[in-house]
Amino acid sequence: MTTEIGTLLTAMITPFKKDGSVDYEAAEKLAVMLVADGSDGVVVSGTTGESPALSDDEKVELVKAIKKSIPGKNVVAGTGSNDTHHSVKLSERAMKAGADALLAVVPYYNKPPQEGMYQHFKAISEVGPTIMYNIQGRTAVNMTAATTLRCAELPGIIGVKEASGDMDQIGFVCAGKPSGFRVWSGDDSWTLPVLAAGGYGVICVVSHIAGRSMKRMIDAYSKGDNDLARKIHLGLLPVIKTLMTTAANPVPIKSALNAMGFAAGPFRLPLVPLTEEQLASVMQTVRDAGDLITFNAGVKVA
Repeated sequence: MTTEIGTLLTAMITPFKKDGSVDYEAAEKLAVMLVADGSDGVVVSGTTGESPALSDDEKVELVKAIKKSIPGKNVVAGTGSNDTHHSVKLSERAMKAGADALLAVVPYYNKPPQEGMYQHFKAISEVGPTIMYNIQGRTAVNMTAATTLRCAELPGIIGVKEASGDMDQIGFVCAGKPSGFRVWSGDDSWTLPVLAAGGYGVICVVSHIAGRSMKRMIDAYSKGDNDLARKIHLGLLPVIKTLMTTAANPVPIKSALNAMGFAAGPFRLPLVPLTEEQLASVMQTVRDAGDLITFNAGVKVA
């Protein structure tokens, strides 16, 4: 199955109201802003969207609301869990709600063997076009290149979001993948190296505030303008690093959006906001990036 989802997908934060409920109106507004700033589509209810703290009903409602707000653009629904049956049922609901594809993480905590991973993704892929998500830092287990390529032969598997942190593994996947199977970087800072190894694009966090720049970098590389691609990559690298290392994602990016004038709202426990000192450091790095920051919520970065 070849489904064109896009080279730049933003893994959206989930805005909350002051009382902690999902702010669907703000989510719709953010999705519109993101695609206007270069994203080909969005991922909802992923890690950046605080998926562990969202109910299934909230996840489905987010798909409905955001699909309605960005007609003609792709909405990928995060439906993965460490329970295959649960993931399949949520995937069925997400596809009925209008999702264009599914994002399913390698099952976490229960540490399945490679065969279990294969069977897990096979079951989900029978519901709709599925992007696998390999991120050992959050799941405690790595899906090998061999298993990824085995899954890639399944008709419903359209690609993988690779955040293994192993460039050799990503290279082996790119070298052995069938035609039409896409490899998205799962780490913003690895986007250019993954493209160079034969990858397709990125499922991105920094694109909340630098979507146009990320899109320019991807397009520049595809056109052979390596100098421009490298310049953008190096310019955004400090921002990407501060968003990923100051605290666990999505705390820095959501805190930055609030500081930049977008009402992203609070976090759901156990996540908590940045300290004032941390936020000041993040925003200084954002300011230092200058024109590479393209987000505009009606106020300047200050």
